[in-house]
Amino acid sequence: MSGPHVIRGSVVLPEAELVWRFSRSSGPGGQHVNTSDSQVELRFDLAQTKALPPVWQERALERLGARLVDGVLTVRASEHRSQWRNREAAAVRLAALLAEATAPPPKPRRKTRIPRGINERRLREKKQRGETKRGRSGCDWG
Repeated sequence: MSGPHVIRGSVVLPEAELVWRFSRSSGPGGQHVNTSDSQVELRFDLAQTKALPPVWQERALERLGARLVDGVLTVRASEHRSQWRNREAAAVRLAALLAEATAPPPKPRRKTRIPRGINERRLREKKQRGETKRGRSGCDWG
């Protein structure tokens, strides 16, 4: 693999906690397809990991709850023809998924009021537009 996969800051995915599984990719093939296990399945036990800070772990378990099976997060990659590139893609995808799931919640939006002058101007322009249209319907020519 190409070095440690950083989630965010100094938190890194430990290689010892990653479980790799390889199988044959689906789809059309050629001479090489029936002999190579190029599809990669990467599993990471999110519920039992000690690599993440407890706050991050709770946040990730809550946000990724629908994707987890018994606390284990699974990522598949089969878009490349080589197993090596699929391993890289799966690890990067897992790190990105964990980075997004452990991100702090956004700051709440502060409500703002529309200034009274803007509202009055909008109503004034609306009334003026109505007067213009009402003036067009006059039948007094003629």
